[in-house]
Amino acid sequence: MATSEKPKKSVQKNGLHCTQDPVWVQWLLIVITVTFMTLLLIMPLGVIFYEALRKGWKTYVAALSSRNAQSAILLSVLAAGIAVPVNTLFGLAAAWAASKYQFRGKAFLVSILDLPFAISPIIAGLMLILVYGVQGWFGETLRTYGIPVIFAVPGVVLATMFVTVPFVARELIPLMQEQGSEQEWAAVSLGANAWQTFWKVTLPNIKWALLYGVLLCSARAMGEYGAVAVVSSNIRGKTNTLPLQIDALYNDYNAPAAFALASLLALLGIVTLVLKSWLESRTHNTVSESSKDS
Repeated sequence: MATSEKPKKSVQKNGLHCTQDPVWVQWLLIVITVTFMTLLLIMPLGVIFYEALRKGWKTYVAALSSRNAQSAILLSVLAAGIAVPVNTLFGLAAAWAASKYQFRGKAFLVSILDLPFAISPIIAGLMLILVYGVQGWFGETLRTYGIPVIFAVPGVVLATMFVTVPFVARELIPLMQEQGSEQEWAAVSLGANAWQTFWKVTLPNIKWALLYGVLLCSARAMGEYGAVAVVSSNIRGKTNTLPLQIDALYNDYNAPAAFALASLLALLGIVTLVLKSWLESRTHNTVSESSKDS
């Protein structure tokens, strides 16, 4: 005679259901989690700042103020400054189409958004070379008009745009699908035009998810290495972004300068993490309020 397994006891605390495992199981899982995070995340992060400042502020400032470092920082900011707004507009359009309309191929459209997640950034760079390179589909035309793309700044921007395409759209689509279109239809029925509906109804409902997607998109754009390395040719002072400059300095055995620049990206990651946690809470509250309203 089969017997059913006795379910674990659960208690509700602060509105959350928690399983009452034995105390030793709880402490074991906590120790494993903390140890894993310390060895793989916290300690390496601390080493970056330690090595960056180990030889003093003078060496640190000199590394950040060198001509190649300044060029790399500016190029990273430029690439992110173009890729993030473009992908934000694309993400809004894609999320609107996927959540508000029904059309043939919508499932394929939503699935293809994950392509940059599914393929290696190195492959993404090679794809761009095959399309925009000298021997690529558009290479001859671009060369005729004197428009350099690969091994130039436009190639860096395109590679950055490619790897950051999904972030805004992927944050907006589930939220907009959850919210539905009732509020937009209500606004239209009251005489609002398309722009008024977007600015006064849709945007306030998605603003936190939108900012969350922009934040993730910006962090990925600043830290991208693989795709950019393929299309940039690593020309110092011209096509080297911040991650590429760090790699070049480390390969030149200039570890203090490499860690100094790496500390900038690490600091960006910490700021991103703090803002990410705050925006996640705001996005969760928005979804909860929408669910209550519906």
